[in-house]
Amino acid sequence: MSAALQQQQQGPQRLLAIDIGNTRLKWALYEAPRPGATLLAQGAEFLENIDKLADGPWAGLAAPQWMLGSTVAADAVKRRVEQQMDELWDVESHWVVSGAAEAGLSNGYDHPTRLGVDRWVAMIGARHRVLAQGAARPMVLAMVGTAVTVEAVDTEGRFLGGLILPGHGIMLRALESGTAGLHVPTGEVREFPTNTSDALTSGGTYAIAGAIERMVLHVRRHCGAEPACLMTGGAGWKMAPHIQVPFELVESLIFDGLLEIAGRRFSESAFG
Repeated sequence: MSAALQQQQQGPQRLLAIDIGNTRLKWALYEAPRPGATLLAQGAEFLENIDKLADGPWAGLAAPQWMLGSTVAADAVKRRVEQQMDELWDVESHWVVSGAAEAGLSNGYDHPTRLGVDRWVAMIGARHRVLAQGAARPMVLAMVGTAVTVEAVDTEGRFLGGLILPGHGIMLRALESGTAGLHVPTGEVREFPTNTSDALTSGGTYAIAGAIERMVLHVRRHCGAEPACLMTGGAGWKMAPHIQVPFELVESLIFDGLLEIAGRRFSESAFG
């Protein structure tokens, strides 16, 4: 019996995927818990507005049968999300936790469970995106948001390690608070800044670009092959014009990763 026929007999298998970051919650409702599933609805809320989800954007949603989430926020935030779900649906919450291996990716962190789950899930999404484009190859993944992470994955899908550095906003606020008389207006990125605003903006941008390009060099030397370079995160578009290596800007990598994980975790329950 085909998976499509089994799904039809089992009824709806909609998946609610949730990504909770440092400042916002992003959600997406898919027709099924599998890679490539049709997106039915999506949205985003600042964390302070989580308690309005049940009466707002989630109120008219078709009920999900599955839920899978990734969160870097405190447990209290996760509980608030679960309370909003409980007001509307009878669906069990599942949250990804970084581990030794999942969905074809192995974790080389010294303590695998301490790896940020957003990094882990995005790497899974990026790994499968690269595999779908052809032969396996090493990979560098940059996530540019409140903080910036730059991950390295080898050809076999092993996470080698990654960098963490402050995002633009944190860099500028740190300079403003730690330097007497320095106020941080918005400047432009220039090769040779001739005013303080441009110097600050250019310095932060080139610091992030330099970290990405340095990791590409590391992976190229370590793996003996040219890595695929991907970028994601809310501020990725700001960095895009200033990266000097070929890269792909993809906004959906965490959701892509959640779909890959969901396809493995829930397929047996849904179709078995």
